Amino acid sequence: MNYDGIIIGGGIAGLQAAVQLGRYGHKVLVIDAGYGRSTLCARYHNVLGFPDGVSGEELRKTGRKQAQALGVEFADGLAIRAAGNLDTGFRVGIRRLAQQESGGNHPLAAHEPGGRGLSAEAEADPDTEYTGSTLLLATGVMDRFPELPGLRECLGHTIYVCPDCDSHEVAGRRTVVLGAGDPGARMALTLRPRTDKLTLLNHERKPISPAVQQELDLAGIQTIPGPIAAIQAEEGGRLVRVQLEDGRTVEAERGFLAFGGNAVHSDLAVQLGAERMENRHVLADPRSKETNIPGVYAAGDIGVHAEQLTVAMGEGAMAAIWMNKAIEAKKRKSQQG
Repeated sequence: MNYDGIIIGGGIAGLQAAVQLGRYGHKVLVIDAGYGRSTLCARYHNVLGFPDGVSGEELRKTGRKQAQALGVEFADGLAIRAAGNLDTGFRVGIRRLAQQESGGNHPLAAHEPGGRGLSAEAEADPDTEYTGSTLLLATGVMDRFPELPGLRECLGHTIYVCPDCDSHEVAGRRTVVLGAGDPGARMALTLRPRTDKLTLLNHERKPISPAVQQELDLAGIQTIPGPIAAIQAEEGGRLVRVQLEDGRTVEAERGFLAFGGNAVHSDLAVQLGAERMENRHVLADPRSKETNIPGVYAAGDIGVHAEQLTVAMGEGAMAAIWMNKAIEAKKRKSQQG
């Protein structure tokens, strides 16, 4: 079946693009792997219209319903192949996910620097293939963090990943940065203007460069090397303390994760020939969100920008506006023979 637009990614950017394209009356397909940053966030606090916060799952659920009401179709699975061009159309192959491939076992989970990627999955044959006139990559980023007992229960409640989103939550509170090496140290320094009650837990014992260590010392930030055993929390994901493997505990009210090596899910962009940076983020025109490959667009955290939910929504809408122009132009050309 051929679609006017195929959107790879059922997160915030992809859903916003789907709603916009659906309102144009186009035939649209969203390929949703069902996992991403937004699935892990229990509460976004910096979104206009939600003063008490809103969960990523709630936004995904309501966004999907909104898109479906406009005739947008969804295919649940992991996109593993992409090829084609604007003239002949694009082909996307997906693999259906087994029930056990969820949470930390999901192929997109990023437990290792750079994430697992799609290399193994791409070697297998797709279960289903779809074709479309235009293609939007909205596959996002996944933060790397260890599967520590008690951690997931606190994510989005009292432990966060984005200082631009949630540094407000640590103001004046006892805060721990659960991290590794320089990424953890830089997160602690970023949070220092909001609280002077900071402790950096260097979980992976990765070295901190001398210049960064000097900044930590000047800022009065305590660093504790050594593995973390567990996160201890009360009802509602309220962080109480962090237990270290050597038996020590660190009291805390809030926490941030900063392990580095986050996974940018841009393997499909490489298959299509789209240009990306050394850090794997995909380059796109700032106005149209089109990549260097005509008909291929990129929106959300896969792109080069501040990784914010509200920015992802805006980019999804912008990409859809320009995809509509390309779709209509292609239809006119076809009608003219």
